[in-house]
Amino acid sequence: MRQTAAADIATIGRISAVPAILQVIREMTGLRFAAVARVNEESWIACAVLDELNFGLGVGGELDVATTLCHEIRQAHHTVVIDKASEDPQYCDHHTPRLYQFESYISVPVFRTDGRFFGTICALDPNPAELKSSAIQTTMESFARLLALQIEAEENLQITEAALQHEQETAELREQFIAVLGHDLRNPLFAISASAEMLRRKCPNPVSDKLVQHILASTGRAAQLVDDVLDFARGRLGNGIPLSIAPCADLADALRHVVSEIESVHSQRVIRASIGDLQGVLCDRERVAQLLSNLLANAIDHGDPEGAVEISAAMERGTLQLSVKNRGQIPEEQLAQLFQPYSRPSGDNTRAGLGLGLYIASQIAQSHGGQLQVHSTAQDGTQFTFSLPTTV
Repeated sequence: MRQTAAADIATIGRISAVPAILQVIREMTGLRFAAVARVNEESWIACAVLDELNFGLGVGGELDVATTLCHEIRQAHHTVVIDKASEDPQYCDHHTPRLYQFESYISVPVFRTDGRFFGTICALDPNPAELKSSAIQTTMESFARLLALQIEAEENLQITEAALQHEQETAELREQFIAVLGHDLRNPLFAISASAEMLRRKCPNPVSDKLVQHILASTGRAAQLVDDVLDFARGRLGNGIPLSIAPCADLADALRHVVSEIESVHSQRVIRASIGDLQGVLCDRERVAQLLSNLLANAIDHGDPEGAVEISAAMERGTLQLSVKNRGQIPEEQLAQLFQPYSRPSGDNTRAGLGLGLYIASQIAQSHGGQLQVHSTAQDGTQFTFSLPTTV
C-alpha cells in the first residue's frame, strides 16, 4: 500500500498545474490550508500541500482516514462544504472539526477517468468563511476533473518512458550480443586457423596436411557462419547492416573476384559471368560483393546441379543491374518467405548453413536503398536481380 501511495505522491508532484490549483483555491476562499490527498480505506495521505497555517502536515503526511471528513466523502462520493462548523447543524458535534480545530472547510472528490476514487482536493481554516454562497464548489469540482485527466496523462507518460528505458536497455544488450559474437567467437577461430596454417608450413606431412586442410576449411566455414549471424543481428535486432558508401572504381574487379572464388570451390559447376564497365557506382564495395557471393552460393546450393549459373552485371540508364540466374524453379508458395531468415527450399536438408544468405543479401540491398527481386518459372529458371539506382 505504501508503495502505491509513494507512486501517487510522485505522480501528483510531477503535475505542474497542482501548485497553481491550490493557490487559486487559497485566493478564492481565503482558506489558508489546501491539499490534494490520496484517500484509501485506511489512510489520508497528502500528495501536495499549500500551508499558511503551520498546520504541520507536509507532502507524504498521513492521517487516520477515520478522523477525517474525507472518509465520508470516499463512501458517499459527494462534496462537503462547511462555512462555520460550530454552527452547522450537521457538523457542530462532529469529531473532525474539533480534532483539527477548523471552522470553514471544503473538500471535493477526485475520480480517475475510469471512475475509480483517487482522493480529494480540500481546504480548511480556523476562521469561518462564506463558501456555500460562492462559486468555489463548482470551481474545485472542475479542478478535480482536470486533475483526473492530468493524473492519467502523467501515468501514461511514465509507462511510455519506462517502455523507452526498457528498449534502450534491450538495445544495449543487443550491442553486447553483437560484440560477444564478434570478439569471443571470431578470435578463437582466427587462432585455430593461424595455428593450423603455421603447422602446415613448418611441419609439412602428406598425412597430417589433409587434417590441417580440413581444419582450415572448417574454421573458414565457421567464421562465415559467425559473420552471417553478426549481419543477422545487426539487420534484425540492431540498426541495420552498416555500410561504408563511397564511389567505387573497382566494383567490377571485386565481383569478378567473387566469381573466381566460387569457381575454385565448385570447379565441377558451369558458371558464366558477364560483368561490364561499372565505373562510378556509389556503394559499399565489400557489401555488394557479399551480396553477389550469397546469391551465387544460393544458386550453386539450390539450383539444378546440371545447369549453368549465369551472372550479369551492367549499368542500365544510370542503374546498376546485378543478376544471378540458375536453372530450376522455386515453388510459388515459397517465394513470399524467401528473404526471411532461416528460409530454405522445402525438403532440402543436405546443405549446411543457417538459411541467412538471402536474408542478408536483401538487407544489404535495402541498406543501399536498392531492391532485390526474384523471378522464378519452370521455363526460365530462377533469377535474382539487385537494382541500385544510386550513381555519382
